[in-house]
Amino acid sequence: MSKKKVYLETGKRKTSIAKATLKQEGHGRILINHVPYTIIPELIFREQIQEVIDLIGPENLKDVDIEVNVVGGGRMSQISAARTSIARAFTDYKKSSMLRAKLVNYDRTLLSGDARHTEAKKFGGHSARARKQKSYR
Repeated sequence: MSKKKVYLETGKRKTSIAKATLKQEGHGRILINHVPYTIIPELIFREQIQEVIDLIGPENLKDVDIEVNVVGGGRMSQISAARTSIARAFTDYKKSSMLRAKLVNYDRTLLSGDARHTEAKKFGGHSARARKQKSYR
C-alpha cells in the first residue's frame, strides 16, 4: 500500500488567505472553495486561474488534485491568493527549477506574493490621506 503525498501551501493578497492542498494520484481537478474553477461565473476570475494552469501545463496537472480554500478580502484578491497558492503548491510538488523560473518570468507575484495593502485611515480626515479643509482664510 503506497502512501499518498500531500503538499500544503498558502497564498496571500491584501486580506485574503488561500490554502492549497495538492494530492498525488488525482484526476486533474482544481476546486476553489469546493467548486470547480471552470464553473466560476466571472470570466476574468476563470482566466486568472487558467493562466497558472497554462503556465504549469495541463498535462502536468492530470495526475494531481488541487483543492483551495480561500477566506477574507474581496473576490479579486481571493483569486490572486488562490493563483499564488496553486503555483507554490505545484512548484513544491515538482521541485523543478525550470518551472519555477518560467513562473517568475511570467509574473513574479505567482510565487513571491504581493505585499501591498490598503493604507490605514488616520484621524483628522475621512480617509488615509484626505484631511478636513480649513475655511477661515
